[in-house]
Amino acid sequence: MKIGCPREIKPQEFRVGMTPDAAREAVAHGHEVLIETAAGLGAGFADDDYRAAGAVVAGSADEVFAKADMIVKVKEPQAGERKKLRPGQVLFTYLHLAPDPEQTHDLLASGATCIAYETVTDNRGGLPLLAPMSEVAGRLAPQVGAWTLQKANGGRGVLLGGVPGVRPANVMIIGGGVVGAAAARVAAGMGANVTVLDRSLPRLSYLDDIFMGRLTTQYATGGAIAELLPDTDMVIGAVLVPGAAAPKLVTRAQLGIMKPGAALVDVAIDQGGCFETSRPTTHQDPVYEVDGIMHYCVANMPGAVSQTSTRALGNATMPFLLALADKGWKRACAEDVNLLNGLNVHAGRLTYAAVGAALGLPTIPAAEALNL
Repeated sequence: MKIGCPREIKPQEFRVGMTPDAAREAVAHGHEVLIETAAGLGAGFADDDYRAAGAVVAGSADEVFAKADMIVKVKEPQAGERKKLRPGQVLFTYLHLAPDPEQTHDLLASGATCIAYETVTDNRGGLPLLAPMSEVAGRLAPQVGAWTLQKANGGRGVLLGGVPGVRPANVMIIGGGVVGAAAARVAAGMGANVTVLDRSLPRLSYLDDIFMGRLTTQYATGGAIAELLPDTDMVIGAVLVPGAAAPKLVTRAQLGIMKPGAALVDVAIDQGGCFETSRPTTHQDPVYEVDGIMHYCVANMPGAVSQTSTRALGNATMPFLLALADKGWKRACAEDVNLLNGLNVHAGRLTYAAVGAALGLPTIPAAEALNL
């Protein structure tokens, strides 16, 4: 199989879909790898690193898309990239279709087979290709939130950990999964007062055990959130409904009960955001203000630490990438229901029910797509 990896063109996206190690493994399995020139520079990989791994360096994205049987990326294909996709071609990347009808319609029109990292599962019910980037984004969230809280950036002028004689900031984390736990670890390590809300009592019990009193856990309800908001300096939105649009957990009206200059960090922005006033931003212009509250809603947070993120993502995607290349997507998905769960679009059909529900579009079961 010819595997193509174009350079990411989303603003300030420095990650790359394949590391030289992944390219080397694919070549060792008998496949041809085409990497667009300079695709890896933002993550610290030169063209010569890929050549040494046995990959062919292509001069343009057009060449990669035209020659490759499977396209491997990081972020969802941008409008110009979607026009390059064709029937029978496999796209393997993050998609986040639920809040993005334009992308969804373009992928349906392309006729391509689109497998989303974020809905591939494992035998424990986890999301193994989302988890490493969730871990990165979670650890980044208190860091960027602390920056947002600085007065020069429009924030309250509060130091997350305080100093002797001055209380630390209050941080509320909504969602206790991979993102929430990672955010809690860093926020608590920075000295903040941390409260994690979740609707899974076993998860709250787990967090209570591992943090040994360094944070507070609370069952997540609308009333609990409203009660905490007036005293909160930073809210980190870390909720996830796999493949579906994120629920809106803080309304615009509730901004009025928060402290002026408080920070909202929406890690769920890829899935539409979990605050009513959230809208995607970029690393170049990450923060905006609504009703006196600062919003950090960068849609590709892990791209800021591209070397770490690319290596972590490459480690996670490599076994699935090789399965798709070695067996072809139909056989690979037929033999692995976890990979089949990643199928979102095939031959003009939507195959992920949560996306269809979010966008009001008809879907077919992913297993049925194997026979098309």
